Amino acid sequence: MNKDYNTDITPEVREKTKITLVVISIFSIVMLFAGLTSGYIVSMGDSFWVKFPFPKAFWMSTAVIIVSSIFVHIGIRLAEKGKATLSKLFVTLTFIFGLLFVYFQFKGYGQLVDQGSHFVGNIMVVDGRYGSAGEDGRYYGYYEIKYDGKFIEIDGNDYLMNGKKLTQPQLSDLKQFVSQFGKFEPLKPYTVKEYGGKFQLYYKQQPVELIKGKLCLPDSTELQFVDLDRLQKLSMNIQNERGDFFLKGKIGKDFHVYYKGKELDYVNRQWQYHGKVLDDYLQTKPLEAADTSSSYLWLITFLHLLHIVGTLFYMLKMTVWSLQGKFTVGNTLSLRLGAIFWDFLGGLWVALLLFLMYIH
Repeated sequence: MNKDYNTDITPEVREKTKITLVVISIFSIVMLFAGLTSGYIVSMGDSFWVKFPFPKAFWMSTAVIIVSSIFVHIGIRLAEKGKATLSKLFVTLTFIFGLLFVYFQFKGYGQLVDQGSHFVGNIMVVDGRYGSAGEDGRYYGYYEIKYDGKFIEIDGNDYLMNGKKLTQPQLSDLKQFVSQFGKFEPLKPYTVKEYGGKFQLYYKQQPVELIKGKLCLPDSTELQFVDLDRLQKLSMNIQNERGDFFLKGKIGKDFHVYYKGKELDYVNRQWQYHGKVLDDYLQTKPLEAADTSSSYLWLITFLHLLHIVGTLFYMLKMTVWSLQGKFTVGNTLSLRLGAIFWDFLGGLWVALLLFLMYIH
């Protein structure tokens, strides 16, 4: 004769056990993000660090998850008062607003990409960097371009001529000219059809000529694969309006770069601090530095999003049960447990947002 050992477990014990499991899960997640935020702070100590505004969509997702958390508690209260119809509405809205949170998060990631922020990337452009050796003898890149007989210069992410930023029509002409170089394929024959006119390409300060559809130096030496690869990457950078930085916009305005907690200036393609030019080592170090700041931002927010998505499956189950009328007076434990975890994730997001806003 089989004995059902579960008959000895009272509802109170069962409730405490389930709450304990929820608390353990919450503690585990807190420890995970505590480790990540600590790593974030430590990594800032002796490295170049980028700070830029949060995507607007992240703020929208914050409002959405707060409202969602309010809805679930309203749903619980209504169920406990026997107002089943209204309870179903608010529990369903909780799930819908959870989906909206996910939507705005992905929209925020799209805005990060538009800003030039990626999970893995560098602070400064190296491959396909515009320019040649400067007057100070410092290396900047390989290619330069003349527009109507005048060299295009670069200042941060701005392309200039005669010290003035290119107008939109001029920038469009430049993009059109370099677009053909973005179509080069490794080790495959190519032909350049649109060359000359307003634009003249220079490679290592030597004018590039077009001979039988091929780009050549003045001695008729054809540009090699590595040279064309650099040109292709330069084309991509110009198309994306990148100059020296992957993040778009103007340094000091749209984004900021710090070293050991001190904000740096970037003047005439040289790093400065309070008007003093940094030494050669610190001039070249940012070219090799990964954008660790963006990597942490992506990692922390995406890990949180994964927890939200996982909990949404549970909230979907609660929504279905609610619509089936399973939550009644005195029978809302599963919904209350879900609300506890949902509140925690919402509070965690707000805490992470404030942390990243203050630090990032």
